[in-house]
Amino acid sequence: MIIEQINTLRKSKNAIILAHYYTLPDVQNIADFVGDSLALARQAAATDADIILFAGVNFMAETAKILSPKKKVLIPDVEAGCSLSDNCPIDELNLFLYKYSDHTVLSYINCSAEVKAVSDIIVTSGNALKIVNALPKNEKIVFLPDRNLGAYINKETGREMVLWNGACHVHDQLTADEVYRLKERYPNAKVLAHPECKATVLALADFIGSTAAMLQFAKSDIATEYIVATETGILHEMQKQNPKKQFYVVTNPETCACNECEYMKLNTLEKIYHALLTESPEIILEEQLIKKALNPIQKMLEYF
Repeated sequence: MIIEQINTLRKSKNAIILAHYYTLPDVQNIADFVGDSLALARQAAATDADIILFAGVNFMAETAKILSPKKKVLIPDVEAGCSLSDNCPIDELNLFLYKYSDHTVLSYINCSAEVKAVSDIIVTSGNALKIVNALPKNEKIVFLPDRNLGAYINKETGREMVLWNGACHVHDQLTADEVYRLKERYPNAKVLAHPECKATVLALADFIGSTAAMLQFAKSDIATEYIVATETGILHEMQKQNPKKQFYVVTNPETCACNECEYMKLNTLEKIYHALLTESPEIILEEQLIKKALNPIQKMLEYF
């Protein structure tokens, strides 16, 4: 019943629904597009929709607004924050950057609009290595807000980027011990890991990449079993694409429960229906902030 109501509202209001891979399966199932945050925002910008409903977290909906300033952007729950983005408040960041005024500021897209606005280039987990490698070898760089992704890039490129001390609580809690435990149980399984994980986890991976990259690898690879070190929501799409393969998510070592982002799981069908019905909560950003935040995103796209 509620899906029919959502579909009726979606059609009557010329709205599209975006869902990140980490949201609940039933949310992913009713979305027009499922994917990574930037890819979703770009897909939405390319449509003629009047309303974008982003089932994800706040910074993702902000990115959609930055790329589609004339469209109305909704988020099902304003409490859907992000530990990584929230770990980099703009006031503290400005003080930090004052010490590195001669550095290029590279910001992972998992940050607020305000942080994007003071950045030189935005990167994603899928393109960060390419962009860093394209910069002059002697260029001084500050990378934020994820220390694990930054450390991975430093290791792969031989750089010495200055790192902001932030992390995604979902990926940062995963341990090498948990990966070893699963490897003992499933000795033939390959390990797929998101670069937001700690170096000790990444050292055990057969493949390191973004959510989209992990999905592509699992689809094209010949193995039939995989240990997955990222948020458990990705398993829904992985299993859909690979019904004959087996996937085992690395669990939270403290609770032995699935490795879930509680913020992503705030997105529900009921909240999506209510958001479309009332056209709220709406993402509102000042025009000047949108312009400043758009610049480093456009700079990133120049590399492709």
